Amino acid sequence: MDILIVGGAGYIGSVTNHLLLEQGFQTTVLDNLSRGHLASVPKGSSFIEGDFSDPDLLKEMFASKKFDAVMHFAALSLVGESVSNPLLYYKNNVANTIVLFNEMEKAGIENFIFSSTAAVYGNPHKVPIEESHPIQPINPYGWSKSMVEQVLRDAIPTKKIRYVSLRYFNAAGALPDGSLGEHHEQETHLIPLVLQTLLDPKSDRILKVFGTDYGTPDGTCIRDYIHVLDLAEAHILGLKYLQNGGQSDIFNLGNGKGFSVREVIETAEKVTGKKVPFEETDRRPGDPPVLVANSTKINQVLKWKPKFPELGSIIETAWKWHSLNPNGYSN
Repeated sequence: MDILIVGGAGYIGSVTNHLLLEQGFQTTVLDNLSRGHLASVPKGSSFIEGDFSDPDLLKEMFASKKFDAVMHFAALSLVGESVSNPLLYYKNNVANTIVLFNEMEKAGIENFIFSSTAAVYGNPHKVPIEESHPIQPINPYGWSKSMVEQVLRDAIPTKKIRYVSLRYFNAAGALPDGSLGEHHEQETHLIPLVLQTLLDPKSDRILKVFGTDYGTPDGTCIRDYIHVLDLAEAHILGLKYLQNGGQSDIFNLGNGKGFSVREVIETAEKVTGKKVPFEETDRRPGDPPVLVANSTKINQVLKWKPKFPELGSIIETAWKWHSLNPNGYSN
């Protein structure tokens, strides 16, 4: 099977590609490298530098090779940026994805794996969050993902696209050997921010803890962290599910348990043996107190089970990556 990985030079796409190659798939990566890294594309994978908004490039690619499925990771995903520049997010995440759908349909490619997000739920009124929870995003990023999901739902009767949409919670961690990991030019994720404060003892980096007065056991926000390899495995299970005749569907993708900001800091200190410098500051607008997935559906339907359910093991792999690659792929 030959898989096209759109956005495969990014964090989750590159790890999924690694796992696909390990399992005997052939892969091609399409990435414009605006936020991805060529160094993260594993050997054995074909690479095309370009944008999925380019219909001529897609036509050429689909004419030159028969792809069995498309995995789509090429979304912009910074919540703050989506608020300050919403048109950029609607163009890239929605309009450009429709260009991809049009060219897939012309080429007769039906199977599609979509990277969605828990941001479609907004501020949840019930935790753990089930897939049936109302869709009520609170930012353009979440809306852009929910719009693509609506396009996919509307496409079901046409029988042109069969899909699995995976609503991620908090991706974290790295390959255990430290060869692939998380590198964003503008880092917003808690675990890498915590670990980056520890890389240089002379650094004046101080972690900011936004809000300590939430109605949680220790007053800080609680999030569901899922190892990037477990995320990658879910994509492959979703692909095999479609190949075996499974119906289009949407699945939460999280560990099903949450950890507070303080617990992340304390666990990072245990893993690294270092003290994390941090300061407490005001809440950020729009941060829900608790976001935790109910992952029963994906456990039952795709037979997915996380191999790295413990926060300590997630942070251990992330720390190895950051220790070996303090400048990320810039090394």
